[in-house]
Amino acid sequence: MDKIYNKEDITAVILAGGRGSRMGGTDKGLQNFKGTPMALHALMRVGSQVGYCMVNANRNLSAYESFGAEVWPDGNDEFAGPLSGFVVGLEHCETPYLLTVPCDTPYFPIDLASRMVQGLEAVDADIAMAIKAGHTQPVFCLIKHHMLESLLAFKRAGADGVLTYFALDAARALRKA
Repeated sequence: MDKIYNKEDITAVILAGGRGSRMGGTDKGLQNFKGTPMALHALMRVGSQVGYCMVNANRNLSAYESFGAEVWPDGNDEFAGPLSGFVVGLEHCETPYLLTVPCDTPYFPIDLASRMVQGLEAVDADIAMAIKAGHTQPVFCLIKHHMLESLLAFKRAGADGVLTYFALDAARALRKA
């Protein structure tokens, strides 16, 4: 039997802080999909799965604010990638868990949060990432709030990359075991 999770324990952050370089510099989260901005699709889809939602965006902030969720920029002009969105989310998260969702994937599972909680608890981990067709999808992530300090230390060391951070965290966990 699946364990029932408390959605009030989870804050979601929609990751919309990128440069959109693969799309010619357009703001991906504001691109229309079936008449609605993609980030709003993501926000509506995840909203029923979690207790709180926010958006991480670095431009067009008023457009994102019109969606009705709090909007938090990275705090710099570097567009430092999804890991910066994780940091921003964790810094503003007041729940035990943060669920990260990219702004440009409108059809992620409607039970994503539940699946991620089950995956996290099944192996007593601090981080769970989605896997689709055998490939890790690190921007779909559930991370325990206490990982903020570890993530900040990783960033202060000048390192970057979601998968690099997760690989280092997994190595630390294995050393502890």
